[in-house]
Amino acid sequence: MTIGSTVLDLQNVNLTFPDGQSRITALDNVSLSLRRGEIAAITGPSGSGKSTLLAVASTLIRPDSGHVYFRTPEGSTDIAALSRKAASELRRNSIGIVFQQSNLVSSLTALEQLEVMAHLGQSVFTPRAQRKAVKEKAMDLLDAVGLADQSGKRPAQLSGGQRQRVNLARALMNDPQLLVVDEPTSALDQERGAAVMDLIIGVVREREAATLLVTHDRGHLHRMDVVYRVVDGALTTDQSVFAA
Repeated sequence: MTIGSTVLDLQNVNLTFPDGQSRITALDNVSLSLRRGEIAAITGPSGSGKSTLLAVASTLIRPDSGHVYFRTPEGSTDIAALSRKAASELRRNSIGIVFQQSNLVSSLTALEQLEVMAHLGQSVFTPRAQRKAVKEKAMDLLDAVGLADQSGKRPAQLSGGQRQRVNLARALMNDPQLLVVDEPTSALDQERGAAVMDLIIGVVREREAATLLVTHDRGHLHRMDVVYRVVDGALTTDQSVFAA
């Protein structure tokens, strides 16, 4: 796997939240750059700003100041300045999000969870050939995460680890340039958590998505390309992970 050109570039990003008569600093002058095929882990204590950083990188929260450049083949866009509608379109087309909880739709099968992602923002009528192509792609992704034989099951019929695998496959449905993953193993036991982490790393390496991954599991950090630590909203590089 070859790490390619820059996909995401945060420059001097600041964000605060109101707290009574004062404000809490969530991100403090944060800068980082992420390239295609690169996996960057984000670590740090609870409440330090890790999930907030992912939300800013994926256009879910707009920072108070700074720039968040997202580069596509068409050019570079400062996503911190996008309208809500434009940000939603960018997420739909170019960003995959894996939340801590799977947030699957209870009434949909595993296959349908993926299929619906391909139809978001489109007209009600979808040509038959396109529906067939979408189904084939969804099945290929379920196969990639080891769930081809579970495609007809709904979330209640799946284990926690299986639901998180569907969550990952769903996030990859639109071939995102950027994948953000927020503590994907937090609700799983050690064995299932390790399996999901192995799967994420393997799929990301194969598909070469630029990836930001928040985790408390330090056992896999040596497999990342870069590791950052967030404390009180400030971001630093953690080189100790790769020390001999």
